[in-house]
Amino acid sequence: MTTTQALGAGSRIKHEDFGIGAIVKVSASSYFITFMQHGYQEVPRDMDLEVIDLVAPTDDMVSFAVVEDTLKTLLEKWGALQAVVPLGSKWEGGTMILKPADESLKSKEIPIEAFFHKIVMVRDRLRVMEQRINSNKSMSDEEKVNMQQYITRIYGSLTTFNVLFKTREDGFIGMSQ
Repeated sequence: MTTTQALGAGSRIKHEDFGIGAIVKVSASSYFITFMQHGYQEVPRDMDLEVIDLVAPTDDMVSFAVVEDTLKTLLEKWGALQAVVPLGSKWEGGTMILKPADESLKSKEIPIEAFFHKIVMVRDRLRVMEQRINSNKSMSDEEKVNMQQYITRIYGSLTTFNVLFKTREDGFIGMSQ
């Protein structure tokens, strides 16, 4: 059976040139089809296709890409995703040595990459805390300002670690900058 009716994701079709495939995504103007022999192709919705197995279209035309972008935005907003922050190249492969004043105690060696990762996590969690403070509806503006000033002072205390960041924009900014 050949059709010009709307097809939903999951419909199996046969295309004159590409052969048998399955519709994996539907947009207002196109079908996105994965063909057995020709891979992923976009074809216009008005193209004549032979329907092997019809799946009715849904009213919800949200694509996987839209859902993925929305999820990524939400995860970034609430701090579940960390940005990739590069370590300064001069520190790559380096080791931090913590040597106690008491000679009877052993020194501790820590890979700089591991320490840097923890610093980046602290920075990202402070940013999430700032976002939550700013969006908190039960705090007064004065309370929000006071908390922001406290967080800014924390950033200032952490500026010592800016030498580890590859780019200055990724580091901490205190009150004096």
